[in-house]
Amino acid sequence: MMEFLVRKFVKNYQDTENLQVRTAYGVLTSTVGICCNVFLFILKFTVGLLLGSVAVTADAFNNLSDAASAIIALFGVKMAGKPADKEHPFGHGRMEYIAALIVAFIVVEVGLTLFRSSIGKIRNPEELTFAWLPFVFLVLSVLVKLWMGIYNRRLGKRIDSQVMMATSADSFGDVAATSATIAAILISVFFKWNIDGIAGLLVSLLVMWSGIGIIKEAIAPLLGEGNDPELAATIKELVERHPGIVGTHDLIVHNYGPGRSMASIHAEVPRDVDIEESHAVIDHIEKQVKRDLDVFLVIHMDPVEIHDARVLAIKEKLERILAVLDEQLTFHDFRAVFVDSEVNIFFDLVVPYSYNDKDQQHLREQVIRLMREVNEGYNCSIELDRSFSEGNQ
Repeated sequence: MMEFLVRKFVKNYQDTENLQVRTAYGVLTSTVGICCNVFLFILKFTVGLLLGSVAVTADAFNNLSDAASAIIALFGVKMAGKPADKEHPFGHGRMEYIAALIVAFIVVEVGLTLFRSSIGKIRNPEELTFAWLPFVFLVLSVLVKLWMGIYNRRLGKRIDSQVMMATSADSFGDVAATSATIAAILISVFFKWNIDGIAGLLVSLLVMWSGIGIIKEAIAPLLGEGNDPELAATIKELVERHPGIVGTHDLIVHNYGPGRSMASIHAEVPRDVDIEESHAVIDHIEKQVKRDLDVFLVIHMDPVEIHDARVLAIKEKLERILAVLDEQLTFHDFRAVFVDSEVNIFFDLVVPYSYNDKDQQHLREQVIRLMREVNEGYNCSIELDRSFSEGNQ
């Protein structure tokens, strides 16, 4: 059904990297969500009145809030699709994350309201009435929400949409909530145990848990996440495969919304190669990354020594020492300056995030001491660094 709607209303639906196509996906799913949730609100509210169930009535208002959430998602998707302007040169893509965050807070608020009403129902229980037609309507609502959850997740993954994934999680939460309500009604009918209030309480906890999960997912890209390992590996591989590039480090990817990324990386080039030649290689790589990955990449050139046997021998000694101390340790920006019988060695040491300030200071002292044991003339100047990618790449 949803694939039919996608083909009918989303032009060039297969081009999911296109901003206009992503926006069309978001508008379609939000519109379908609004219609379905308004329908479910009317259905469940009527059933709740007929059965006298606070859990069903509360679940109905949960669907009404979902309709409001869909409207917010629609607004967020439309805003995120706006092109860059003078005030926002990187576009408006993060509006999608903000919309997902608002949806999450609405979900949590609905859960809190349901929690309070359920406590009241536990204290003052009311007898439930049963009728087959309203009960069938509840089962139908579960199927509708299950369908909504599946299609939102599927399309959300297809276009990498935080809002749609949040909506999917909310829909699956509703499936669990309504299923708990159905179970409470069946138990009341067949066993004469009125657990409507308890079921409502469990539903409220499920709703709030779903909302908190959405908040965590929405707030992470706003705070600034580490590099996506797959994207980082792709960028590094693309840069390093070019002749004239010795190695890379310090890759940072800034996310300005799905499909809107800017990155910077340090590329090591031979120090004895003409700077114009190296610049031409760098310029070509930046254009290729933009064309192939749609990532605006800025490359900083680091000249490194690749021929001097004395420098390479010192680097090899440092590598062996670091491997003994911790296999996760790496270094870059290595330079060696020879002054008479002494060698001034400069490098950045990349340490894991598990190292606290005390550990880092101890590590620095260890490396300096061990290098001096190798040669008393080695004077190490060490800058401690972190990796922005997962692991110390």
